Amino acid sequence: MKLPLNKYTSALLIGLGLPLSTFCAQATSPAKPQQLTMPVAVSYSASDYQAEEATKMFPAPADGLVQHILTLPKLANEGDYRLEIAIGRSEEVDCNKHGLSGEITQHTVKGWGYNYYQVDAIHQGPSTMMACFDKAKKTAFLTLPEKLTLAYDSRLPKVFYLPAGAQLRYRIWQASSDYQYSEAK
Repeated sequence: MKLPLNKYTSALLIGLGLPLSTFCAQATSPAKPQQLTMPVAVSYSASDYQAEEATKMFPAPADGLVQHILTLPKLANEGDYRLEIAIGRSEEVDCNKHGLSGEITQHTVKGWGYNYYQVDAIHQGPSTMMACFDKAKKTAFLTLPEKLTLAYDSRLPKVFYLPAGAQLRYRIWQASSDYQYSEAK
């Protein structure tokens, strides 16, 4: 591929140590991550709560809240992984962009030091106000604006308390390269 050369392009190419005649970029696919065993997710409301051995120190869900327990499988190098959490619910929406509002608070189990997360209420959030000529509605998953990114740790389940009807969605991220570093000159 030939680039049109001007003084800025020439200076950039020379600065990068590239010849002025051609410029070629190559891309490679990232290495495929190892096959992960999927996390186990269970939920309990106040009426069907069952204390499990691994989570008996966490409080039972209050009326109107559902306890979501996410148990992560053990991995060889857990420092290379992160857990992303999105909290929301499915709703019928029109052509506008819709959102939800609510606050995710972090609490600690007294005497244990274990953290859990709670959302007391989820409300309709901001929305654009465009005219929708197509009156058809579709189902969409709307999330709270705040997402959590947690360190991957399989030693203790992640516990969340959400309002009834809310959904916890999660995905696992893996670092695909080693740390790069800069040097002082």
